[in-house]
Amino acid sequence: MLNQYPLWKYILLVVVLVVSSIYALPNLFGEDPAVQIGHRTKSLTEEDKLVIEQAINAKNLVLKSSELSQGHVLVRFNDVEAQSKAKTALKEALGKQYLIALNLAPATPEWLRALSAAPMYLGLDLRGGVHFLMEVDMVAAIKRLEESLLSDIRTTLREEKIRYRGVRRDDNGLHITFRNLETMQQASEELPRVFRELEFTNDEATLTLNARLSEVAIRNEKKSALQQNIITLRNRVNELGVAEPVIQQQGSSRIVVQLPGIQDTAGAKKILGATATLEFRMAAGTRTDWLDAEESGRTPLNSILYHERDGSPVLLNRRVIVTGDQIIDAASTFDSQKGTPAVTVRLNGKGAKKMGEITRDNIGNPMGVVFIENKVETKKVGDTITKHRTTTKEVINVATIQGQFSARFQITGLESQEARDLALLLRAGSLRAPVEIIEERTVGPSLGKDNIAKGFMSVVIGFCMVLVFMTVYYKGFGLIANVALTANLIIIIAVLSLLQATLTLPGIAGIVLTVGMAVDANVLIFERIKEEIKNGNSPQASIHSGYEKAFSTITDANVTTLLAAIVLFTLGTGPVKGFAITLSIGILTSMFTAIVGTRAVVNTIYGNRDIKKLSI
Repeated sequence: MLNQYPLWKYILLVVVLVVSSIYALPNLFGEDPAVQIGHRTKSLTEEDKLVIEQAINAKNLVLKSSELSQGHVLVRFNDVEAQSKAKTALKEALGKQYLIALNLAPATPEWLRALSAAPMYLGLDLRGGVHFLMEVDMVAAIKRLEESLLSDIRTTLREEKIRYRGVRRDDNGLHITFRNLETMQQASEELPRVFRELEFTNDEATLTLNARLSEVAIRNEKKSALQQNIITLRNRVNELGVAEPVIQQQGSSRIVVQLPGIQDTAGAKKILGATATLEFRMAAGTRTDWLDAEESGRTPLNSILYHERDGSPVLLNRRVIVTGDQIIDAASTFDSQKGTPAVTVRLNGKGAKKMGEITRDNIGNPMGVVFIENKVETKKVGDTITKHRTTTKEVINVATIQGQFSARFQITGLESQEARDLALLLRAGSLRAPVEIIEERTVGPSLGKDNIAKGFMSVVIGFCMVLVFMTVYYKGFGLIANVALTANLIIIIAVLSLLQATLTLPGIAGIVLTVGMAVDANVLIFERIKEEIKNGNSPQASIHSGYEKAFSTITDANVTTLLAAIVLFTLGTGPVKGFAITLSIGILTSMFTAIVGTRAVVNTIYGNRDIKKLSI
């Protein structure tokens, strides 16, 4: 009896090994200190690349290489010192419209990059940086939706000429009161047709129409708030210029943000957690009216009393002209007349039209800019945890309209840093609902390097110990198993690189565990072959029976472990998922190399020979 594979199996094995070797190779070349340059509003061109190179050369810095890809320019250097100096030089030369971020770019050769071969990403625990776990305030999201609907209900009733006494909101929903039963019945027919997300009930005793959000509307609003916040946070991170950030949903109300390489934790927290937005409203009355309203505590109809930063009262119209949602761009500049910090704002089409109409009809009248910031703070008193929500509203600017303007204008009255932060927040967009940072971790770059060194050493030690054991215990067949184990490691790294997976410390633990488990299948096969030889079977028959009869046992053992890994991935969070991914990949690749790989080598060595004894 001879043991031989069909030709296609040998070809398949060779192709898998060659492809895996190619795509695992980029992980051997390390990284170059680099600077990544982008623009806030446009994609960079070859001309921009030339300007960047000239700015670097002007500072006598040695440039290793530069490349233009996907609208960004990446310039590489030989050391970190040149990288840091280049960032400073580029900030001076290019101005604030350019996004400049320090980066570690893979030093993969051009021929490998042409094959789309790239190394694995390193997780935060290996590279250093900041990890935030944020919780979205869903109560505030629902409240905001109800307040928006409240305003829309007023507008609809006015347009339909339905007279009402008042519209208010409380914890039980929205309430519209009327003067008589006839107008209430008229509204109860019209409003449900327009506002399908609300469920209406009549209270004829108090002439009140009550409305509550439907379960579907609440669910949709929570989902939208989470997705909008993820988009906004991604925009803000892009503004910060962080390379390879991780921003993803966790559960139904939480967001994970990981910023590799960033060291200014306080600055990142301030920008990411801020829920600042603006409202533009016309001023109501005169300064005398404002003081009277402050002293008496009574505000005129359709007016709201605000305060400026110095505490002075301001009466503004209830009607909002434009909100922060309609701002499409903002830049920190200086007022050309006074030389003070300012923010130049650009509105979208809808906002520009509204602003143009209002300023055309109100030349000579004052307009106020209201700065709104929501905060959530968790406090623990004994065993009770409570969330305190605060909203700060202050008027940052009151100016007389000198002429009509629409799409572009300036906001003044700000400090320098405040103008820069406000411009960044307005460019990135307003959060749909406030977020609270409930978990924060900072990993220094030196600790990340230490983790890499220890993780690599654990893989090497585990790998070498398995190699020695297999060689001593199974002799020639042990060497074959070692070849398969080496191939298994190469395939795991190649798969992780192809998937562009992020390797974390738990991921390394998964690889170490896989190294130990990978030889299990070979142990089962080799022990079965030894049993067959003891039973008096020929070496060739023993090889055939060993692989055939051990297959079901190997499959059962690996499938149960794979199921456990899938459960870990499904139910686990970040680090647990990393462990589950590498473990799952390792199980699948080890089955391939242990069953198909070692059988191919054994068949090649022993398959065509008339042998009397096996080295096992």
